[in-house]
Amino acid sequence: MASGQPTERAADDVTVAGVELAAGTSGLKESGRPDLALIRLAEGTATAAMFTRNAFCAAPVQVARLHLEAGRPRVLLINSGCANAGTGAAGLRDAEATCACAGAACGVDASSVLPFSTGVIGPRLVDKLPLEDLCRAIEGCAHTLRQDAWDAAAEAILTTDTVSKLAWRTVELEGGTIKVTGIAKGSGMIRPDMATMLAFLATDARVERDALDDILRAAVNESFHAITVDGDTSTNDAVTLSATGAAEVGLDGRADRDAFRAAVAGVCLELAQAIVRDAEGATRLVEIEVSGGRDQSECREVAFTVAHSPLVKTALFGGDPNWGRILAAVGRARIAGLDVERVDIGLGEVDLVRGGQPVAGFDEAAAATVVRRDRVPIRIALGRGDAAARVWTSDLSYDYVRINADYRT
Repeated sequence: MASGQPTERAADDVTVAGVELAAGTSGLKESGRPDLALIRLAEGTATAAMFTRNAFCAAPVQVARLHLEAGRPRVLLINSGCANAGTGAAGLRDAEATCACAGAACGVDASSVLPFSTGVIGPRLVDKLPLEDLCRAIEGCAHTLRQDAWDAAAEAILTTDTVSKLAWRTVELEGGTIKVTGIAKGSGMIRPDMATMLAFLATDARVERDALDDILRAAVNESFHAITVDGDTSTNDAVTLSATGAAEVGLDGRADRDAFRAAVAGVCLELAQAIVRDAEGATRLVEIEVSGGRDQSECREVAFTVAHSPLVKTALFGGDPNWGRILAAVGRARIAGLDVERVDIGLGEVDLVRGGQPVAGFDEAAAATVVRRDRVPIRIALGRGDAAARVWTSDLSYDYVRINADYRT
């Protein structure tokens, strides 16, 4: 298994039987870098998907939802460089038109194509590039589809990302060996309620749509729904999981189901953490673990309140163990009846607060060493129950402001 940009692996480690991919350049990105990815799925493939909960969901999200309901998708079409969001009825026509192009190029009906877009919100696709040029680039991709083009597809979907994101697992089941491979993009506008985040996973196992849907939702809840960079949920978020069945191996018992669930969850978590590591301007990955809650929702409320605090995030960027900022964030989380005299807070192995009181003999030098690590663990115990949750975030640097201030200029 690996993530980010793997440097050593066998040629077929990430390939998934029944999945072909291609990347191309249409001109949507002014840089001239690849901006199209095409994924063709074998006939009979089952696909589950989750989409943004942003009320201003992008045109491709609206079309993808409709096409997913209509049947079994055969093609995933992803463009970067233009989100086609906030574009109204005209944007919907653009999304449908690109589906028609991809369907014709791949020999399937347009309703069998799921479109996805990422980039600047506002412009239409055809404002950025004539439809004829888009279709020509899509046709070019259709002629170069290969099973081993996961890396190329991972690069083509990037926007402000600095690295491509790829993860995979090989799993031994009762009936044989199956694979799970996934790619993702995202580095800013990240608080997935499903952020500008896109992720595409595939397996050659034989799994029906309803089971896939349950497995995907459980994995997303503990991965993409547990990360945040800036608290912003995009209009375009989406994640898909496709099962081609090409390995002719099903989930024949509980052990198989558990192993497959673990593989999907592992790929999702690896990709989610890769997104946070690549957060715009980030220098540290921050893991916030909250335990002792009455339920997971209140643990998450505390964790996300700390994760979204600009004061906490800037202190971490500066390597400053200013734990009072963490304490203040915990105290303002929307938790009814929180008894602060039962709250413990720590940075890694260093205890900061115990029973609501500062720890006697607090070692600031040791705490400073913790917050200067590449991966900073924050521990919070609420002392009111048995529930727990983990959330991952990044620090907040000068470069985050620069990148987003200059995003369109």
